This record gives sequence, C-alpha cells and structure tokens, in this order.
Amino acid sequence: MKHINAISLLCMSVELINPAGRPVTPFYHHVSVATGTRTIHIAGQTGSDEHGQLVDGGLAAQAEKALRNVILAVEAAGASAADLVKLTMYVTDWTPDQLGELGAGLAAVEDVPRVPASLIGVSILFEPGYRIEIEAVAVA
Repeated sequence: MKHINAISLLCMSVELINPAGRPVTPFYHHVSVATGTRTIHIAGQTGSDEHGQLVDGGLAAQAEKALRNVILAVEAAGASAADLVKLTMYVTDWTPDQLGELGAGLAAVEDVPRVPASLIGVSILFEPGYRIEIEAVAVA
C-alpha cells in the first residue's frame, strides 16, 4: 500500500484527496479516485426548472438549481451524489468577487461531496440570462 501525504475523504466508491502542498478549500478537493463499473457523463445542467424556465435570483439561485439538476441526472442513471467524481462549471461574465455568491448557491445543495471542480469564465452560454452550466462525471 502506498503512502499518500494527503487529507482524504472516502465516499462510497470515490476517494477525495487534497494532496500536501495544495491549499484546502471548502469548495472542492483536488483529486478524486473512483472505482466502479459504469462511468456516467452528465451534459451541462443549467439553472432552469422542469419546464425549462430560468429560475429567478441571479448566480446563487442558478448555481443551486443547476447543481440540483446534476443530482437529478445522476440519480436518473441509477447513481447518487456520492458517485460524483468531477464537475466543470461555466460561468458567464466571471469575476473573482462573485465567488461568495457562487459558493452560497452550491453550498445550499446538501450532501454533495466537494469533488474536483473546474470553473471556467465564458462570455455567454447558449441563451442570454443563463449564468452557469455544470457538466459532471460520476462512477458507479
């Protein structure tokens, strides 16, 4: 067994690791190690409701709804939030001062492990008004 100098969290089939020498953040872990037989890829989920209508409330509300939609999608594939291994978030007109608003929206969704995540600022998504789109990968 190899020795890993890291802070780690074991979630079912996914081990989340923050390696020594990297900052620990409440938003994500740097590494996920997944075991399972199925890899699930979730298309970009947005802050829209079951009728395709954008939720009100800005970035925080859209981030919360987009992450909830990711969970709905992963559950439809027969998995759970604990099986998530990676998120990629695209946020329009991103500036670092929006981190608190984004974090508040994501934190509102309980029981979602803070898996490795990438945040990419973009000028626009597929339709005006949409602030965030979240892609996900899960292994179950």
